[in-house]
Amino acid sequence: MNTTQILWADDEIDLLKPHIMFLSDKGYEVTGTNSGSEALELVGVKNFDVVLLDENMPGLSGIETLNQLKQRKPDLPVIMITKSEEEFIMEDAIGGKISDYLIKPVNPNQILLSLKKTLDDKRLVSEKITSNYQQEFRNIGSLLSDNLPWKGNGENDPGWVDIYKRLVYWELELDKSRDESMAEILKMQKSEANELFSRFVERSYKEWLSKPTEETPVFSDTIFRKKVAPMLDGNDTTFLVLIDNLRWDQWKVISPVIKQYFTIEKEDTYCSILPTATQYSRNAFFAGMMPSEIEKRFPKLWLNDEDEGGKNMHEEEFLREQLNRLGKNIKSSYNKITNHSAGKKLVDNISNLSQNQLNVIVYNFVDMLSHARTEMEMIRELADDEKAYRSLTLSWFENSPLQEMVRLIAEKGCKMIITTDHGTIKVNEPSKIIGDKNVNTNLRYKQGKRLDYQSKDVLAVSNPAEIGMPKQHVSSTFVFAKEDKFFAYPNNYNHYVKYYRNTFQHGGISMEEMIIPFITLNPK
Repeated sequence: MNTTQILWADDEIDLLKPHIMFLSDKGYEVTGTNSGSEALELVGVKNFDVVLLDENMPGLSGIETLNQLKQRKPDLPVIMITKSEEEFIMEDAIGGKISDYLIKPVNPNQILLSLKKTLDDKRLVSEKITSNYQQEFRNIGSLLSDNLPWKGNGENDPGWVDIYKRLVYWELELDKSRDESMAEILKMQKSEANELFSRFVERSYKEWLSKPTEETPVFSDTIFRKKVAPMLDGNDTTFLVLIDNLRWDQWKVISPVIKQYFTIEKEDTYCSILPTATQYSRNAFFAGMMPSEIEKRFPKLWLNDEDEGGKNMHEEEFLREQLNRLGKNIKSSYNKITNHSAGKKLVDNISNLSQNQLNVIVYNFVDMLSHARTEMEMIRELADDEKAYRSLTLSWFENSPLQEMVRLIAEKGCKMIITTDHGTIKVNEPSKIIGDKNVNTNLRYKQGKRLDYQSKDVLAVSNPAEIGMPKQHVSSTFVFAKEDKFFAYPNNYNHYVKYYRNTFQHGGISMEEMIIPFITLNPK
């Protein structure tokens, strides 16, 4: 078992040798320093389990050191040692900045008790999470089947939406645990679930579109009519915030921040159409129709994969036409944010927008993040795995203009919807494909003539009209990668496999890409 590493920062550290010897006898390893600046340097080069921090130090004070520590290592527990029980110390303890505080003079047994409480709390939480998931692993395993419906009827009769939410719940819980082996087991169970989910979609998708029933999911082309339009019947102002590429797990990590300003009326989901790609799913969202219908009704506005130009340049026109079609003669706005400065500009306009009945805000950051993670080495390192990807999403949100927008929207007493157009999945397994030079570049779906592919890895659709897609050529075929597969051409195969493996992609069939959040919120 690894020895617990303690960093003790106190300007009188030499006088604390008896305390340090006492802790050493109890099995702890203590590194002492007499300044806050040196403590910060030590934290940068060595992993500590807990910090004992004197509040009153010359130079960099204990409070200043604490603030910088929390910026660098927010999860590192800190026990503050202070001369007086001042109010701000208690506030920091309640706010989670410090795990505990002790009032001088302290004796060794007080320190030992505080250490045990601070460190064992984390261990006990971790052990409890691990134990609970072991039981849940068996429960979920017994329920997994490709015969599950889209939505179920309670915990013991779940559908795929319920299974996915349960798996995400345990992902987030195990993020708090140090049990990497249990996290790996969950990853395997999620992979098994995606294999069965892909079979389910392969069997059901065409029928959902051709013969819809009460059990058919709400899709990209019907979500606005069924879920947004009814909220526009009164006089309330509604902000519809569509964050491109936002998965359910990412919603769950940013939701505590949003709940500071809003109460959640309903945490719902809907199903992204195939391909789970922006040019198809988001255009369908705003037009209220499948892409093949958009092409027929707006031939000058619709662009296919092989056409030059931006594929989502006419969302505002599609939105206006859908509002008119639904009889919603209301004052509305459409705003697309693709960079930080545009976000700041929109923050300054929230007050004016609150006079409208509907305001649509399309925020592209998460989609840009997934692409940046593929193309930029630094971002790949920052978001090395699913947990880090979620953490980066939260960090972005907390420091973005979007959080300020959310606060201001709540202050104005407006309702809010947070949703997305599709999700994304971390791809791992390459699948060889061959096509001509006109085949699109997306790694999770391909459209083209005379495609040669691995049948077991894909859902192939030889008649695009069956799934509401435009047909570019007489022999056009769509193929969608299942589970965590991604397409790679035989030419330069090893290079592209190495480059794209473990990147976040979208366009294919997985729970992460298709089961996506639709959240309705009321201001506090």
